[in-house]
Amino acid sequence: MNKLTVLTIILVIIGLFGYMLFREGTLPVNKQNEEAIIFTIIPGEPLDSVINNLSKNDLIRNRLAFYMLVKQRGLERKIQAGQFRLSQSMSAYEITNSFMRGSIDTWLTVPEGLRKEEIAEIVYDTFGIDEDEFNALAREGYMFPDTYLISANPTAEQIVDIMTETFEEKYTPEMRAQAAAKGYSDDEVIILASIIEREAKYDIDRVEIASVIVRRYEEDYPLQIDATVQYALGYQPREQRWWKSVTTFDDLEYDSPYNTYLYSGIPPAPISNPGVASIQAVLDADPNTKYKFYLSDDAGNTYFAETYEDHQRNIERYLN
Repeated sequence: MNKLTVLTIILVIIGLFGYMLFREGTLPVNKQNEEAIIFTIIPGEPLDSVINNLSKNDLIRNRLAFYMLVKQRGLERKIQAGQFRLSQSMSAYEITNSFMRGSIDTWLTVPEGLRKEEIAEIVYDTFGIDEDEFNALAREGYMFPDTYLISANPTAEQIVDIMTETFEEKYTPEMRAQAAAKGYSDDEVIILASIIEREAKYDIDRVEIASVIVRRYEEDYPLQIDATVQYALGYQPREQRWWKSVTTFDDLEYDSPYNTYLYSGIPPAPISNPGVASIQAVLDADPNTKYKFYLSDDAGNTYFAETYEDHQRNIERYLN
């Protein structure tokens, strides 16, 4: 028997052995056990992590076999995040099919600083829920921005309730006590936080920006914040967005109680839905800050000034 024949036989044996291991590795862990296990895949979770968790939950026989199956079927980029009802009676093929069909629950991600109409658009895109129905129920400022796992076929009321309840959890009794100690109502805190959420581009500037805004508020000096004007102006058809990119001098004359150039104090209600960091920034703000003005350049860098003259110099230096 020549060397080529021997090599061929060895390769065939190795191939058959590998196939048997692969086939064995994709069989159910326990064909008789149909007890459901709720398995969660978080958004952006790596495939290796998913496979390790499947193994820890005794849902697959062999991690390598499952990995090879996913690669073989080209599914690594098609597996959806969410919750799945699996069992040990399912083969690796059935599990991957479940991942492809869709989860029993759906992830809903709401970023900080959106107005409720923008959240309604996300809810519509995710669940097909009517935007007007959601907006009629949602309370601006109290739709807490977070990533939620929502049960199948939710109603607008259910989603609003979930987001509102999360706000109540995140805005803790300690925060409420801190607000009361500063002489602020909860509504004042959330209105101020909603402004800061739109104004602070970087966390490092958040408390200082809050301090300037709080100082101006307590001194009854007009806040003069473009974001409040943008909120008042509403949807911009040409830009197809809710926040106008650039406010003009004419915009600053727009008559609305939300226009903090025309009216002192804070707007009558929040202008966005803030996260914990902006709420806490209000509570940590120093109304005795030496700064009374600030501006942000196109990159989001913030520059503070003690006097109007210094502020004008910053405008000429960083915005012109």
